Amino acid sequence: MHEFIHRDIEEFLQLNLQTFPAVILLGSRQCGKSTLIKKMSTNFESFLYLDLQNYEDLNKLTDLNLFFKSNKDVTICLDEVQLIPELFSFLRSEIDTNRKNGRFILLGSASQQLIQKSSESLAGRVGLIILTPFTFYELSKTFEFSMQCHWFRGGYPDSYLAENDTASNLWRSNFIRTYIERDIPQLGIQIPALQLRRLLTMLCHSQGQIINLSKLGESLGTSHTTIRRYIDLLEQTFIIHTLLPFETNMKKRLVKSPKVFVRDSGLLHNLLGISDFNQLLGNPILGSSWEGYVIENITTKLGDYSAFFYRTASGDEMDLVIETGTERIAIECKVSSAPTFSKGFWNAIDAIKPNKTFVVVPIETCYEIKKNIWVTGLEKLISLIMI
Repeated sequence: MHEFIHRDIEEFLQLNLQTFPAVILLGSRQCGKSTLIKKMSTNFESFLYLDLQNYEDLNKLTDLNLFFKSNKDVTICLDEVQLIPELFSFLRSEIDTNRKNGRFILLGSASQQLIQKSSESLAGRVGLIILTPFTFYELSKTFEFSMQCHWFRGGYPDSYLAENDTASNLWRSNFIRTYIERDIPQLGIQIPALQLRRLLTMLCHSQGQIINLSKLGESLGTSHTTIRRYIDLLEQTFIIHTLLPFETNMKKRLVKSPKVFVRDSGLLHNLLGISDFNQLLGNPILGSSWEGYVIENITTKLGDYSAFFYRTASGDEMDLVIETGTERIAIECKVSSAPTFSKGFWNAIDAIKPNKTFVVVPIETCYEIKKNIWVTGLEKLISLIMI
């Protein structure tokens, strides 16, 4: 079970390395960026990995001119590169002096800062790729895959591959503490650790619900603008995902505020104190947890898409609406193996007018209930979308 698990982006990453002098690989801390690059390093004639959180590695960059001159024929990987933003302008000069595709691989765990710096300094010279924790579709190809385990523990490699749930919970608790107490301050952002943890826990209780910034602000004794800033930060560091509402041209009173999801189901369960799968089954968060799990895995797999949710003031609702350019797809998440459908579900279909509709359930099944409307498990879903 602990052998290397093939990542779906590996071939795309290799293509970017063949196309650009530098490639930025973004993703939350501990999602597998370093492991993937080190595994791929056997493809390079000469490879050097530097962790910029390691003092010894950092010292090697004291004289940047000397370092790059001494390693002009080496593929250099710089991990946690957002910690030294001044590197980007220097890399631009170095790339223009010695332009060679695949020379620099930059790993980072904060999106906005890296994207902003790369667009300013490395425009036309860099490929940008995002890596998530293990997805359902990556793990389902492995021999010992358990969707129940993945759903409960989440996709972070050390959490999913832990010996048991106790070890997995311990890893996730440490991840959350380190993220709050070390990672956020390292980005130069000063937020009281207790306040950020309380916000994260409140967002877990609001999984899949409409964000009410004012209510969150009142609960935490701060302003709605501060909460908005905190939520932006959590999204930029890949911890949460906000889903915007879908708008039609019909004269309906549509919900205008976004929904919020903690992206990794394992972190969600840990922050809520859910220690095993049986506890999850008896917890009111079960349906919202499944919805977040499905949405994260679908949107990660599809890649090039626009994703929304649909809800009216009268309660008509669809969990996910995906537009892929040529098609509109509606997706509803049901934790029941024998789902029932409300009037609001059928009203939503009439309003959205999707090409296909899927009701995703946590079992291995697939059947059509009406023309272009399927009940399906996750495994069959992508192949049905691609029909």
